[in-house]
Amino acid sequence: MLLAIDTSTRFAGVALADDERVVSCRTWYSRVNHTSELMPAVAQVLGDRGLTAGDLQGIAVALGPGAFSALRVGLSVAKGLASSSSLPIVGLKTLELEAQPYLGTGPAVCAMVDAGRGEVATALFGPGGEPRGGERICPPDELLDSFDSTAGDPTAGDPTAGFTLFCGEGVVPWAALIRERLGPRALVLDSPNPVTRLWSLASLGRERLESGDTDDPAELQPNYLRMPTIGEAKRRDRRPQRQ
Repeated sequence: MLLAIDTSTRFAGVALADDERVVSCRTWYSRVNHTSELMPAVAQVLGDRGLTAGDLQGIAVALGPGAFSALRVGLSVAKGLASSSSLPIVGLKTLELEAQPYLGTGPAVCAMVDAGRGEVATALFGPGGEPRGGERICPPDELLDSFDSTAGDPTAGDPTAGFTLFCGEGVVPWAALIRERLGPRALVLDSPNPVTRLWSLASLGRERLESGDTDDPAELQPNYLRMPTIGEAKRRDRRPQRQ
């Protein structure tokens, strides 16, 4: 069994998956940092199957981008469980998890999560699922400026040419703007389901565990939207992650 932990955003969750599917999960919305919800949720999904941490085969954890305190809670619990039960651990990028169900389906995919201060964290993937550039934090207007308005007519030739599918929690506040700016070239999923990201984490985590592509817990770090500071203005520093 694999335990998946995601505290990237205010919508968080844990899931338990076997070789084929998710067999137990719990999601919730928190206005704080998930500290009080996470361990009871882990205990519940394990208890639903009559398991303990020692029965697990590995742990997958979402690395963000996300809020400082929320990510630290999730990663600390994941590392603690992995260490106490000598389990392998894998970390996966939240934007890749948001995009995963739609990669390779035809259109390009733009995954978004809210970064606060009127900005979004985003990553773009090509029609074949290949990453296009790195993750970025910017205002939605700046993001949409980067889409070439002359990039072909989506109504002609290849039925997916010129389309971009926008997905993830960060889409919701900006759905109208995306449609206004990009018109028929934008496929906007403005009703995201937090369970989808959690199931992607379980699926991709299982694939990496089976291939032996695990992470060193000592080096695994969360990908913060912004680093907190004391006595000075907050900066938009980011912690680098594996490519």
